[in-house]
Amino acid sequence: MVNYKDLGLVNTREMFKRAVKGGYAIPAFNFSNLEQLQAIITASSELRSPVILQISKGARKYANPILLRYMAQGAVEFAKSLGCKHPEIVLHLDHGDSFELCKDCVDLGFSSVMIDGSALPYEENIALTKKVADYAHQYDVTVEGELGVLAGVEDEVSAEESHYTRPEEVIDFSTRSGVDSLAISIGTSHGAYKFKPEQCTRDPKTGRLVPPPLAFDVLEEIEKKLPGFPIVLHGSSSVPQEYVDIINKYGGHLPDAVGIPEDQLRKASKSAVCKINIDSDSRLAFTAGVRETLSLHPEYFDPRQYCGVARNYMTDLYKHKITDVLGSDNKLANCD
Repeated sequence: MVNYKDLGLVNTREMFKRAVKGGYAIPAFNFSNLEQLQAIITASSELRSPVILQISKGARKYANPILLRYMAQGAVEFAKSLGCKHPEIVLHLDHGDSFELCKDCVDLGFSSVMIDGSALPYEENIALTKKVADYAHQYDVTVEGELGVLAGVEDEVSAEESHYTRPEEVIDFSTRSGVDSLAISIGTSHGAYKFKPEQCTRDPKTGRLVPPPLAFDVLEEIEKKLPGFPIVLHGSSSVPQEYVDIINKYGGHLPDAVGIPEDQLRKASKSAVCKINIDSDSRLAFTAGVRETLSLHPEYFDPRQYCGVARNYMTDLYKHKITDVLGSDNKLANCD
C-alpha cells in the first residue's frame, strides 16, 4: 500500500471547494508520456495553478503503473525545483471501469479516482460507485462518479450517442453513492471529432464547422439541485484549429475535427463546474510539433529534436488553458 501523501500529492477536496467558491475550474490534463508530464508541470508551476494529472486505463497500461507512481512523485519535486514551493498536484484515474482497477490505483498511490458506471443501469451505477467510494475514503482518496453518457471515442471510452444528465437524479445519486464530485453530460464529447458535420453549422467566411452550444439549462438545474457541489466536465478539448491545420499541412488527415468553443468553457468555469478535462488538445499539439519538425527537418532522427518542439507546443497550450479559459492561475492555497 502506497499512501499518496508520502508522494507529496493531494486529493481534490480542498481545491474543489476553493474553485467552486472562486468561480474557476481546475485543469485536469491527461498524460501518457514524459513530455506531456514535463509540459503540464512547467505550465502549472510557473502559473501557480493547482493541477490534476489524469491517467486513463490505457495510459496506465502504456506508461506502467509502477513508473507512474515515481513519475508523480518526481512531478512534485520538479514543480518545487521550478520555484513552486507548495504545489497542489493530484494523480487521478480517469474513467475507471471496475472496482478492481480503482482499488489498485488507490493502493498504488493515486490521490483521486473516477469510477465510470454511467453505461450501467442507474441502481448498478450507484452500487458500483458506492463500493469504490467506501474503499477509497478509508485512505482519504477522493472519488468522482458520472451520470449521463458522453458520445465520442477516447482510449477505451466509446459511445455512439450522448444522453444528458437528468437533474432529477443528481441528489439521489450523489447522496447514496457518496461521491466527492460528479461528472455530468451537457453536450461535451470525447475525442477530436466531438460533433458530426450534420450537428454543426458552417462559418460562411472560414468554412469551418461551428458546433452546437452546450446545454447550460441542464447545468443550471443541476446547480439548483446540488448547490456548491463539485461538478466535472469531460470531453472538453477545444480542438484548436491551428494545430489541426499544422497536422494537415504536414501530411496528416483530420478533416472536420471540431471541439468545444472556449467561450463556452469559460462560462462553465464560472459555475459549479470546478474540474474540466482536456486530453485531445494535448495530443493535437504534440502531433503538430512532431509532424512539422520532421517535415522541415527530414535529417532529424534524435527523438529529443522533435519531441522537444512538441513539448513546447503543449506547454504553451496548457498555459493558455490555465490563464485564458479556466482561470486557475495564482489559485494555489499558498503561492509562495
